[in-house]
Amino acid sequence: MNQATAPSLDNASNADWWRGATIYQIYPRSYQDSNGDGIGDLLGIVQRLPYIASLGVDAIWISPFFTSPMLDFGYDVSNYCDVDPMFGTLADFDQLIETAHGLGLRIMIDLVLSHTSAKHPWFIESRADRTNEKADWFVWADPKA
Repeated sequence: MNQATAPSLDNASNADWWRGATIYQIYPRSYQDSNGDGIGDLLGIVQRLPYIASLGVDAIWISPFFTSPMLDFGYDVSNYCDVDPMFGTLADFDQLIETAHGLGLRIMIDLVLSHTSAKHPWFIESRADRTNEKADWFVWADPKA
């Protein structure tokens, strides 16, 4: 499929696009490796997008690829605003979006806010004391005696 034949991705005219949609989930770490380091990455996903689009899916759902200490295979996010270097760069993600949209594919990101890393600045500030600005961003309880 090319841009001329790709379906419209205008959400304003189709707010319920996801109802009945076929969504293809990708766990980047074990998907296509584009640079030979043995770890799947965003550019590996870009390489496979034409095949995925040929399957007739409506969207891809990408498991976390944010910066992480990788204590929970990427689900322990330490920076929700950047790509973990093992998966590529923000420019690679921009390329993924552009390529996917050109093929008529939507992108869904697995945003795991309930899995913030203990190394994330929000978590560090929250646990510093019970009076700081982010003290109530996480649930804290005194330990049992």
